[in-house]
Formats: sequence, structure tokens, C-alpha cells
Amino acid sequence: MRVLFGFLASSWVLFAAVEGVVTNATSGKPQASAIVSLLQPGSGGMQTLASTKADAEGKFRIDKDIPPGPALVQALYQGTTYNVILTPGTPTTGVHLNVYDSTAKAGTARVSQHMVVVEPGAAALRISETLLMKNDTKLTYQDPAKGSARFYIPASVTDRVQVTVDAPGGMPIQRPAEKTSQAGVYKVSYPLKPGETRFDISYNLAASDTFAGRNLHPEDPARLVTAGSVTLSGDHVESMGQEPQTQARIYSVSGPTYEVKIEGTGTIRTPEGNAQEEDNGSPPLVEAPARLYTQAGWVLGLTLGILALGGALLYRRGAA
Repeated sequence: MRVLFGFLASSWVLFAAVEGVVTNATSGKPQASAIVSLLQPGSGGMQTLASTKADAEGKFRIDKDIPPGPALVQALYQGTTYNVILTPGTPTTGVHLNVYDSTAKAGTARVSQHMVVVEPGAAALRISETLLMKNDTKLTYQDPAKGSARFYIPASVTDRVQVTVDAPGGMPIQRPAEKTSQAGVYKVSYPLKPGETRFDISYNLAASDTFAGRNLHPEDPARLVTAGSVTLSGDHVESMGQEPQTQARIYSVSGPTYEVKIEGTGTIRTPEGNAQEEDNGSPPLVEAPARLYTQAGWVLGLTLGILALGGALLYRRGAA
């Protein structure tokens, strides 16, 4: 009887109505008319089970059974989605969703860290660039015309450019790299919520002993990173030493453009066991068997500049 009671109690949690309130964290007031949806992850991505609209007090209720497994409550406000995950056994009442007003005002978000990983091989030169965008306001920044993140891609790229976005409270998702009117400059149109959003850009070039790039955010010096078996040299390129755990070589690059000479080959590998698979349920769900996204901690390095790089090196373990 005790087992049966436990089963029924668990079933009640999974198959109860979902209700809560939407708050505008910019104004601190309830947000009326936000569209609230109940979603369930599946093999084809996120599936919408039901939707409703928050009332004048920001309150919502969705009378829909939740199948076993995690579910997602999502609020759509001013073109941006905000999520809360419901794992099995968590209450389905008193759900609190924060949304933010949107702005296209320049300076709302900025690049806080910029890293380019250079991995030369016999068949190809693999480039992986990371931009960390920080938004310290209580507004969501989105500018479809200019894009939320901009980066440079050489014209000699040999395959498809892959862009992965990891936003606050979300899991990594893929977005297309969009051309701009400037040659070689691409953008990603993705809303930058308060907090830190990470953009990872990867592509391959033909095998070469040189690499030229551009830093579109010269106010934040770029860092070039290579395997310990690879060295870089060039004008305005300064060695910052090696990261202790991976032995990766780190270089600081000043100026808006740079070209480096590459000596050696190698890829960056991190020790087994440092990676933790991230799966916190933010839609859309992207199937990418060849890439493992991680949340390894940032590695403290040689200088303040290296502090900005350690976690990104560990993060890339499954991408190679």
C-alpha cells in the first residue's frame, strides 16, 4: 500500500496543472499578456504541449498532463523566450518566470573575453573562436540589423561555419552565421539576456603554416591558443606562457588585424573526467553526436589574461 501511495503521489506531480506568475524583471512588476507554453523534449526537438496567455496580474495556468520526464515552461515576451525547467518531482505550482524588456541600444552588451584556438594538422587548419558577451543590465539586447555578435571568417574557409550559442539558463544551440555588408564579417542574430552568453565559432581552412585574422572588438585583446607542440610568431603577438593543466600555449594579440606564422602541428586535449555533460533543457534541442558541450570550471592560469582562457580550453574537449 505504501508503494502504491508513493506511485500515486508521483503521478499526481507529473500530471498536475502548471500554474505560476510572469514577472518583468526590468520593471519589477507582473507582466501581462506574455505567452506561456509547456514544452516537452523529444527526439525531434522541443514539442509544445499547450500554451496560454498571462493575465493582467502576470498569472497563468495550463491544464495539461505532463508526461514522465523533464518539461519546460517557457514565456515569450518581445520576441525572446525565457525558460524554467520542471524536473520529475518538482512542484508544478508557484512557477516563477522572469522576462525582460528588449533594447537595441549599443553598449548594452559587450565582449568580455575573446579567444581563438589554432589547431594545425597535416590535412587542415582548424580554427575555433570563442566570444563571451556580457550583459550587466536588466534589459535583453537584440539588434537583428547589426547582430548581437560579429566575427571575421577568412574567405578561404573549406567547409560550413558552425556557430553554437550558450545563453544564460540554456543549453548550447546552433545558429547560422549571417553575412554582413563588410567582406569577411559575419553576424549572429540572437538576443543577449542579462548575464553572460557564449558564442563558439568553428571552421576549417586548408593546411597552412600561416593564419591571418581580425579582431572586431579591439577594446578587448584577442588571445590565440595552440597545443603545446605548436608555436606562433608574428608582429604584435606576445607569448603569455603555457596553461598548467593542458600545456596549451597562449598568446596575446594587439591591434585589429594579425597574421601569425605556425610551427608544428597538434590539437588541444583535456584530461578525461573534467567534462560534465550539460543538459538543462532550453529549446530548441539540437542533436549533435560529434560534439559534447561541457561546463568544466575555468582554469586559473599564468596571468589575468590567462584567467579568461582556461575554461574555454576545457569546454572544447568534445569539439575536436
